[in-house]
Amino acid sequence: KEVTIEPFAVLGNNVVIGERVHIFSGAYIGDDVVIGDDCVIRANVTIEHATVIGSRVTIHAGTVIGSDGYGYAADEKGRHIKRPQVGSVRIDDDVEIGANCCVDRAAYGLTWIKSGAKIDNQVQLGHNVIVGENCLLVSQTGISGSTTLGKNVILGGKAATKGHVSLGDGVIVAGFSG
Repeated sequence: KEVTIEPFAVLGNNVVIGERVHIFSGAYIGDDVVIGDDCVIRANVTIEHATVIGSRVTIHAGTVIGSDGYGYAADEKGRHIKRPQVGSVRIDDDVEIGANCCVDRAAYGLTWIKSGAKIDNQVQLGHNVIVGENCLLVSQTGISGSTTLGKNVILGGKAATKGHVSLGDGVIVAGFSG
């Protein structure tokens, strides 16, 4: 009920859209995507296949959800061969994602943004990242693959993590830190 889909938005096969959702012009929603109630998907957002989005989520213009992660392995000749990225993305309730962000799909399993997280513009989340409840990620933050953030973590502007680390509940990382 009360769904608005503006001109030039594209919806794939088997898309499920909740009530009172607004999808702006130029948005692309891939196959098998689920979008909960009261969501706002701004212009030119891309949501790739098999992504699940909870209720009351806002995704701002130009953001890409579910693109392939940066997964390569060197072969015996040293060439970089792309590894399949077959996982998915889950975004829980009450999340806001700013403009021009990238949230990579998991190589396998799940990239997961938990409820209440607020993500500023131009933030990169690598494959298999888990963002805990009520985290704040400020502009140009970069989180490498398979990193886990606990609850209420704050990453200041241009802060970054290397892959495969965990930050516990309440950790604050100052801007420009790594």
